[in-house]
Amino acid sequence: MEKEIQELRRQLAYQQSSPPAPPPSIKAPPSDAASPRISSIPSQLDQYINSEQAVNSLLDLRSGGIDGASQTRSPNGPLRPSRRLEGITLSNDQIQDLFHRFFTLFHPFMPLLEPSITPDSYYDASHLLFWIIISVAARHYPRDPSLLDSLATPISRLLWATLADVPQSYIVVKALCILCTWPLPISSTSKDPTFMLCGLMMQVAMQIGLHRPSHAQDFTRFKIELREEEMRDRIKTWVACNMISQRIATGYGQPPSTVYDWTLVPTGWSETNYQLPIEVEARLSIERFCNKVTKSFYTNRMDPVGLVSDEQRSVMSDFMARDLDEIEEKLKPDTSVITFLYLRAAGLHFRLSAFFDSPDSPDYQSHLFSLWQSTSSFLECVFDLNNTAGGLLPHASNYILQMIVAAGFALLKLLNSFFADKIKLAYGRELFLRTIQAIRTISVATNDLPSRLAEVLAQMWKSGGSGLRKGYGQSEWLDDSLQLKNRCRMSMSLVYDSVWRWREEFQAKGRGNLETAVKNPTNPDSNVESSASSTVDAALPSQGLLGDGFHPASNTLFGESDYEVFDPLGWMLDGFVNFPFDASETPGMT
Repeated sequence: MEKEIQELRRQLAYQQSSPPAPPPSIKAPPSDAASPRISSIPSQLDQYINSEQAVNSLLDLRSGGIDGASQTRSPNGPLRPSRRLEGITLSNDQIQDLFHRFFTLFHPFMPLLEPSITPDSYYDASHLLFWIIISVAARHYPRDPSLLDSLATPISRLLWATLADVPQSYIVVKALCILCTWPLPISSTSKDPTFMLCGLMMQVAMQIGLHRPSHAQDFTRFKIELREEEMRDRIKTWVACNMISQRIATGYGQPPSTVYDWTLVPTGWSETNYQLPIEVEARLSIERFCNKVTKSFYTNRMDPVGLVSDEQRSVMSDFMARDLDEIEEKLKPDTSVITFLYLRAAGLHFRLSAFFDSPDSPDYQSHLFSLWQSTSSFLECVFDLNNTAGGLLPHASNYILQMIVAAGFALLKLLNSFFADKIKLAYGRELFLRTIQAIRTISVATNDLPSRLAEVLAQMWKSGGSGLRKGYGQSEWLDDSLQLKNRCRMSMSLVYDSVWRWREEFQAKGRGNLETAVKNPTNPDSNVESSASSTVDAALPSQGLLGDGFHPASNTLFGESDYEVFDPLGWMLDGFVNFPFDASETPGMT
């Protein structure tokens, strides 16, 4: 192979040093003038292109073929770089188109990168960042709908190969920021690495000193002097890390790993004479509010699941409501639809705490009304993404998707409970139907997690009466139908609890095979069930929401063979949870 490479290089150098022969005159055939055949290309130019591509192909093979670049030439144009990841090659035109899509449709949700930097510069800075941008832009890509699926496995291998290289640079931190905002499509939450990658993102950022941008010298053994623009970029990246970490913690129902220290307050920026962009500063204040809600409501050390008492929650809710109003007042100069979407999501995160109130609480009714208002306001803002924001809904981040799912389950419970008599049912039903459609719009692959969750919502909606439940009287106002059994996932406990109930109602009856059901989705506004959701297949075990999952060899609760990653949602939806106790007898589960 070495001799072949040397020979090809010699031929290429000879051809480049020789003046090109004038191209032969080509007479177009009279009936096919508009469609010249490939054989009409001058033979010397054809030999030049083939020799160059052969050299690049051999060099790629010698380098392992994981990630490479080659040059292509249009018949009358200059050399253009194409990029290759394993068996996937993208032309320069495709790369330019995908980068334009990313900065137009996706970047507004997380304005971290610089649109003026060329794709080649991003590639030179970090191959991982380049391909993650490509993968995000490939979501709903009309020119090649299968590109995202083709990229998933090669990018995963590139990701772990890159992370194994120590030490890391803050460019890799940026790549993790983008990947955590738009994870690669999955069908199983038990295989979702996003929460783990988020923690890695924060640890790498602190290891290289992003949380102390003006003292970068203290985190390296080499002398380093940062220019002002580099200092600003480090601050902006550290802000993005904390916002993303907070959103992931909220969306996954986990404690946040954020570090809201001196660097993230305006006084911390005075050293560099730097002011964050208005929209970034506004979104940072929103995520600080979400952190305050989480710490206030769900970190009680005296409770097994971290919940505060009804009395404490009532008092704190009044303070939180005032804080939220103040943030909204400050945001009035910011007309960004996406910023207000994040604000409404924070309000929903706050008001979902109503499901932890006891029916005997004096504020139970008012908190449910506040939850209804927050849910409807958030969903209306979601629907505006398609109306006033240029059709950005299909490109929304994973956090927005998670909050839409939570809003859908909140509507499902409220509209099929005693509370339905207190609100406008027709409007509530319309919101719910549009919510399912929004989730299916964000879905990027058949049988991925959004499509499965939408199917769960549709099935539960129809089994609960499609929002037409009636017959509650005033005397039945304070019942316990809205109480949660799963209470360990903070504001997302509603989602996990609802999925548990879906499993009991559908999978136990053999009607929970979502892998088949999503191919013929349930229409929530119809009296006819999907053929898949109504079919009992006793010969095959139900896969549940999360696909193939794992198959435990025993029923022991703590046996290694039964162990999975942190997310019990995968256990419940795969149908592999058989607790050896009664949930009603367990503290925090009643």
